[in-house]
Amino acid sequence: MASRRRSRSPCAVSSATVASDVLPVPPAPPPREATASPGAGSGHPLWRARPYRADVWLAAGLAVVMITVTLVSSGRAPYHSPDAVMVALAAVSALALAWRQAAPLAATAVTSVIVAVNAAAGYSVVAVQWPAWLALFSCFSVGGRGLRVAGTALCVLAVGGYALFDRGELTVEDLAGITMSFLIATVGGDAARSRRAVAAAQHARVRGEAREQALAAERLLHEERGRLAGELHDALGHTVNVMVLQAGVARRLFAENPAFARQALADIENVGREALGELDRMLRVLHPRADEPLGAENFEIGPDAGDGDTGDTRDRTGVRGLAELADRIRATGREVDLDAEPVDLSTGSERALYRIVREALTNAARHTHTGRIQVRVGRVADQIRVEVFNEGAGLASPVPGRGLIGMRERARLEGGSFEAGPVEGGFRVLATLPTHPATGS
Repeated sequence: MASRRRSRSPCAVSSATVASDVLPVPPAPPPREATASPGAGSGHPLWRARPYRADVWLAAGLAVVMITVTLVSSGRAPYHSPDAVMVALAAVSALALAWRQAAPLAATAVTSVIVAVNAAAGYSVVAVQWPAWLALFSCFSVGGRGLRVAGTALCVLAVGGYALFDRGELTVEDLAGITMSFLIATVGGDAARSRRAVAAAQHARVRGEAREQALAAERLLHEERGRLAGELHDALGHTVNVMVLQAGVARRLFAENPAFARQALADIENVGREALGELDRMLRVLHPRADEPLGAENFEIGPDAGDGDTGDTRDRTGVRGLAELADRIRATGREVDLDAEPVDLSTGSERALYRIVREALTNAARHTHTGRIQVRVGRVADQIRVEVFNEGAGLASPVPGRGLIGMRERARLEGGSFEAGPVEGGFRVLATLPTHPATGS
């Protein structure tokens, strides 16, 4: 009797060892349409018609081992000798593991029932208990809480049937072996499930980070495109509009005032040459040479581009460049009244002032053909006030386009304010810029 009992307990422990050390952690099954199950909410289906290929090979190999063990180690009193029924029970129990992931609860039910039936028929349960523990391992490794509870209940019933029908006497060693097998199957399965969940969370986090990086890159691309479009508008919009206006004046006055028309054509030539220079600078930004670093600073386009302006370039920006802008508009036949007192500004504020006035003059010349344009630049407290007023009866506010948006943005970036809209007698653009003297004051 003692030898019989010793032959059972090591097998019980070794079956758990198979579950924890030999059995590979099952891969996460692909999502399938699932029916309502105790494992509902876990993302694992109750039933999948076709088993996984790895589980089929596992079941086939285990069936061969179990049949061999059944024929070799069974038949000692008080158990029946092995026969066709005993071999069939062992084979069915092993083959049920082919569905241990596809249908874990069904596999656990089949293997648990076979344990009880095997004991009731008077056969030894040395081998048939292995599939039951492996099926329970699968319930804990792939299922939700409901599936784990149901699998545990089935195994408890199997152990109860084994204790009720087994012809041998259960000892402390037997109970210890059963308990150890149960703990290894449940704890090992739960650990496998947790490891898979952590891996899935890490994968989802990596995918999320990659998606965020892609979105950030796309946003940056759109921002750079918008920035480049704004720079192109600022650099070429004014000169092209002046060319169109002067060409119209030259066409109308060609017969009446040839000298004025020739001067207008000369101005068009000069402005066009400058526009070509601006276009060339823009193309160098888009297609830099190999020895030119491509950075944000290279996206400044126009005669006032960059912070490292030369003296000649700085003379064409800020207050010093407003006279040239006024002369260009006067060449189109408009009256421009410029009143700009010298102010000390940072390079950024000078560029903002120059571009705001340039865009305001361009809009005034484009939207009205008569009336005086007044430009006022002066210090008010610790700010520089820039006002461009365009006379014109019944002048409607233009639809806010890239020009107005660009002026507002430039004032905001320098810490100033901007407003534009119709007022009594015309249309006014008003901006304020903070004073940042180049030298301490």
